[in-house]
Amino acid sequence: MDEKERKLIRDERSEEIIRITEQLAMQEGAHNVTVRKIIRQLGTTNRVFYNRFRNCDEVLQIVYENAVLKMRSCFQIEYTTRESFFEAATELAVQVLISTYDVKHNFSQYMFEHDSLTESNRLWWMREVTHILEHAKQLGYIEETLDSEALSHSIWCFCRGFNADAIGRKLSKEDAVKIFRLGFGCFMHGVQKTKT
Repeated sequence: MDEKERKLIRDERSEEIIRITEQLAMQEGAHNVTVRKIIRQLGTTNRVFYNRFRNCDEVLQIVYENAVLKMRSCFQIEYTTRESFFEAATELAVQVLISTYDVKHNFSQYMFEHDSLTESNRLWWMREVTHILEHAKQLGYIEETLDSEALSHSIWCFCRGFNADAIGRKLSKEDAVKIFRLGFGCFMHGVQKTKT
């Protein structure tokens, strides 16, 4: 039977393998996770692993997808006035940074590479940000001449690049939040519609 045709088991043991893989990735970095380390932690044999997953990358991909869903879950913005829109947008960006900071700390290189390769994640974030920007335009909070799609791509790049740099340089979460809040606040100030 071809490996692609082989039916893999999905059960509680699979979930335990995913949990252990995530734990190892957070402790040692995703590139240091091996099947040998997983089965040693699990206290079992290769067969238990390979009956459920084809390789270590398959499990890491699931861990990555779970992390992405966790980061997306904090994406909600509430505001009632022009001023509260900009405060809420900045606070939302900070909350996303905080939620990703812990997840990505020792998992950063793997996630950074997969963010680059996984078009669906970038498109999801850009669609959500574009929706917020379009609504802000309708309310007269930001310049209506701004290209919302291009701006959402810029915001994606700013947030993603900041996160990668802060984690790569091992900034404390507190310092990262402080610097990010300042930079993103300036970014948001630049898109505000001038009051007339």
